[in-house]
Amino acid sequence: MAFRLVSNAFAEGGTIPKQHTCEGTDLSPALEWEGEPAGTKSFVLIMDDPDAPVGVWNHWLLYDIPPAVHSLPMGFKPGALGVSGTNDFGKLGYGGPCPPKGHGPHRYFFKLFAVDVPSLRLSAGAKRKALNTALAGHILAEARYMGRYERR
Repeated sequence: MAFRLVSNAFAEGGTIPKQHTCEGTDLSPALEWEGEPAGTKSFVLIMDDPDAPVGVWNHWLLYDIPPAVHSLPMGFKPGALGVSGTNDFGKLGYGGPCPPKGHGPHRYFFKLFAVDVPSLRLSAGAKRKALNTALAGHILAEARYMGRYERR
């Protein structure tokens, strides 16, 4: 079985519902995954927008997710499990799509990494650069799920 990540909130490549954005209630969508490779000791979740005018914008950083966990509920809050990093909004946890108005649709990639260590040994609040450094050499597999959003 291939390592895969899915959401029941929207179809792969489809429009992310407003409730998961800054124009709605800004709740993270529910996510589920399966098929991680043998030897997986934790998971890392990164959500980013490569279409942001300032370059890649990080919306969600969550690491040290235990290997027995295979889903996150809608509205996941920091501290429920794993360790939350600081997104580019300057907050812990999820920050939904919020592209500039009239900028066209942006793509939002949810990337889940199967990792070969139980902890990346980062404190809560780490930023993307530190997370990338800690992840280097520890990724066993990656699963992706993409949604789109546009503010008009």
